[in-house]
Amino acid sequence: MSGAVVRRTVAATFACAAPARPRGIALPIVLMFLLVITIAAAYGVRRATLGEGITRNQLDYEIARQAAEAALRDAERDLFTLTAGLPAGAKCDRSPDRPLKDKLVPGLWEATCPKGQCRVTPEYLATSVYATSANPQPWWPTAHSGLWGNNQVVPNNCIFTGGVPLGTFTSTPDVVGVARQPEYLIEWIDRAADPVMRITARGFGADINTEVVLQIYVRPPDS
Repeated sequence: MSGAVVRRTVAATFACAAPARPRGIALPIVLMFLLVITIAAAYGVRRATLGEGITRNQLDYEIARQAAEAALRDAERDLFTLTAGLPAGAKCDRSPDRPLKDKLVPGLWEATCPKGQCRVTPEYLATSVYATSANPQPWWPTAHSGLWGNNQVVPNNCIFTGGVPLGTFTSTPDVVGVARQPEYLIEWIDRAADPVMRITARGFGADINTEVVLQIYVRPPDS
């Protein structure tokens, strides 16, 4: 009897000494670190992509602005030209419309902007409403009854209405790297005592949706 008791005691001792079941904590920690690293990497990629997009948009804006500036300068050369005959490389001859002192007359300057030369009155401008397209100004978007040429091809007889493509009367070369060549309009604001010219030019970037419109006012020469 005593021997049997001893054997049961030993068996019970071995049963109590068995190792505890392992409880792994390394895997959750590793997964947590992987999640943090993934979030940080995604945030970094997003910031880099956003920065690249902002830089690209700014560059495209600058291209469009410089194209509009080129059209402004081209309009000034057109407006102040006194040279008779067709300039070398130009598509059309502007000299029949100059000098302005003698050529600010109906027919050459109309509301329809023949060859980009528009005539408006202060009263007309005072009652123009963009929201309803009432008395539209020539440089408004086409959707609001503006008179841009939308990069029109100038016909051989040089009879057209609306915006003047770059270089039409001055032989200025095309702007490289733009979705559409710049153009301009010249408005004669017919104030009898104090006439003034408003030049509006618009340029585009490499993306057709990037557009810049610039305006300047000048006194008509010989007025």
